[in-house]
Amino acid sequence: MTLPEDTSNENKLILYGLYKQATVGNINTTRPGMFNMRDRAKWDAWKAVEGKSQEEAMSDYVTKVKQLLEEAAATASAC
Repeated sequence: MTLPEDTSNENKLILYGLYKQATVGNINTTRPGMFNMRDRAKWDAWKAVEGKSQEEAMSDYVTKVKQLLEEAAATASAC
């Protein structure tokens, strides 16, 4: 399964943060500079879930993906 192409950047960042927390654990790098906006947004998303256990982050990731897929299916069937 793949996410819908129109998945918002906000949702992609949430998933990124949860993925990094589930696979690496708490953030272990310094925040990128203000001119590196893409990497800074990714760092902020990971930082937002700091402290979650890797198991909890994995569960939240799966829940979020299911939610996005269900929303996409509901939108597709409504058209």
